[in-house]
Amino acid sequence: MSGIGVEENDDSPAVESPQPDRSPHQEGTPQQIPSPDDGQTIEFRQQDPAAKLTAPTRTIKDLFNPPRNIGQIRQRLFEVRGKIDLQAHEFDFYWPYVDNVWVRQHRGGQDKTGLYVTDYYACRLQRPTYTPKPVSQPRPDGTATRKKQIREGGKCHMKLKVVRYRGGYQSVTINQLGDRTEHLHDLDTMDKIKRTTVLMDIARSEVMQGYMPASVFTVISENQEKLVASGGRHLSRNDVRNASQAWRQQHKEELRVHDGYKYDHGNGIVRQEGTIPYSQTVAQAIDPQLTYYATLPPNTLQFPEESRSFLEPYLPPRDAPRIEDGALPHVTLTYATSMDSSLSIAPGIQTLLSGPQSKAMTHYLRSRHDAILVGVRTALADDPALNCRLEGVGGYGGIGWEGQPRPIIIDPGARWMLTPQTRIMRTVAEGKGLAPWVIIAPGFALDPARLDALRYFGGDYVGCTDFDKRWRLRWEAILKALAAEGIRSVMVEGGGYVVNEFLSSEHSNYVSSVIVTVAPTYLGQGGVQISPAPQRDQGGRPRPAVRFHDVRWQGLGEDAVMCGRVPEVVGVPVHTLLPPEAAPGNGPVSFFGPVQAGAQNLVQRGQHWERVFLLADQCRRARVFERVCGTVEKTTFEARLAFEKVRLSSPIQ
Repeated sequence: MSGIGVEENDDSPAVESPQPDRSPHQEGTPQQIPSPDDGQTIEFRQQDPAAKLTAPTRTIKDLFNPPRNIGQIRQRLFEVRGKIDLQAHEFDFYWPYVDNVWVRQHRGGQDKTGLYVTDYYACRLQRPTYTPKPVSQPRPDGTATRKKQIREGGKCHMKLKVVRYRGGYQSVTINQLGDRTEHLHDLDTMDKIKRTTVLMDIARSEVMQGYMPASVFTVISENQEKLVASGGRHLSRNDVRNASQAWRQQHKEELRVHDGYKYDHGNGIVRQEGTIPYSQTVAQAIDPQLTYYATLPPNTLQFPEESRSFLEPYLPPRDAPRIEDGALPHVTLTYATSMDSSLSIAPGIQTLLSGPQSKAMTHYLRSRHDAILVGVRTALADDPALNCRLEGVGGYGGIGWEGQPRPIIIDPGARWMLTPQTRIMRTVAEGKGLAPWVIIAPGFALDPARLDALRYFGGDYVGCTDFDKRWRLRWEAILKALAAEGIRSVMVEGGGYVVNEFLSSEHSNYVSSVIVTVAPTYLGQGGVQISPAPQRDQGGRPRPAVRFHDVRWQGLGEDAVMCGRVPEVVGVPVHTLLPPEAAPGNGPVSFFGPVQAGAQNLVQRGQHWERVFLLADQCRRARVFERVCGTVEKTTFEARLAFEKVRLSSPIQ
């Protein structure tokens, strides 16, 4: 499957880097975001004093109104623990905050499609030790030569591979490269050695307004917390002078101090008593439309922390490791229903049932799962976005696509026709969700244009060739295919056919937990109902299809939320029930007693014989049964069912 940030072929010739987009965090007229490639934001020719200088792209407003959690983001981009996916405009905006750490070594070029461009970066301390040459002669313009210090190098060998994708969405994927997985120094060490482009741009923007470097340093240093978060713990007056040096060569007019500040002999520039700090003046002048909450999409949802605790026991663990081969992901079955167990008022008609609180809960659940799964009927009827709109996830105040689930569409007949106007594709293009993986059955000749179009947006069509007795795609095979692609948890959200399938006795063992929202309304007859196939006991009498356990109810607005689990079929290891002489190859042995004991064990744990038998049909260990079935005295139906259950957990292959 193709996803975000797939590594591409690097053998193509080098190309120029794409023009970055304007960051949504900037104010004023659109300006080009500084290129992070070489750690510089100003290009000028010293031999031509009339050369035009590039206008600063950051101002002091960016210091006093910094990006949310900028300190944490800088630390993540410094460490790069695992793959980091960023939207292209986020990379262009955040990278200058760490360009004192990373230096671009060379371009790997673009792939044959022209959609992927690869760059390689290394830690700045990988460079050899730099010893400046002594220079006593002044510059041609008569100014003194800048004093350069010895810069020690060869200390750190961390490297990065940065892949920019320019397709249906714009992304940048950052991965570690080589054997070195950690720096030999901390981020503060790099902040001490070199200042970031952001800090130098902020200082230069103030000097270009006619302020003295000493005055600029004073007002910048007023809010130490924000300055340190942006990497300015070690910022000095000399840094401000250096940032403005090129501009001062062309502008010789007298500079001034900021209003409300004065020169104090021995202390430099200080704020006058009774005046408002410049940082507060700037903060009051910041356009409210540029604050964090004002820049969130209008449909952003919030789900309070205090409302999340009751859900936690039923959700997949955070930061779960990759699933081992053959294992299945955590499956959470969740849906909203009416009092008469209906999902919609009629087939093909989208029906809103959840209140605002439970709707926000649903998006919180999406943020806790790697994937969200629906059937093709739901995709055709609702044209859903299948993304997460919770505050703090990617596209809604977060970075990259963190917290956004991968949509999974079960479409065996390839009926769902995706176009750029499809809601889910518009969401991907806006950077607010991931493209879907569409599960199809073999034998359907897909138009290559459909396949290319979905891959262009980061999705894919996935063929599944495993069928059940009724020639339907097997859920176990689908879940294993998702686990093989790194999906650790799946949120099954609909529609009615899919939910009823997972509630059936044949498939409910795949469900880890159930979260159902019940709305205070009756939709009436004729709707799409949740009602799994009926069940009967061994005497032919009807019995409940499924009854949840470990149940907890929680009111949420006008709705009621039920959390529960499907009763597990507790396995009995075969070696604990069968005597040693019953091992395969030892000949016929009668061990009816241990098997009968196993049957009684299952009865005591509340298991139904029919359920055990259905699970046995799903088991792929037929050879185990063939090896030892001749040694079983099938004197009772219960004993046979017990053996069918026992072999499910048998370590014998």
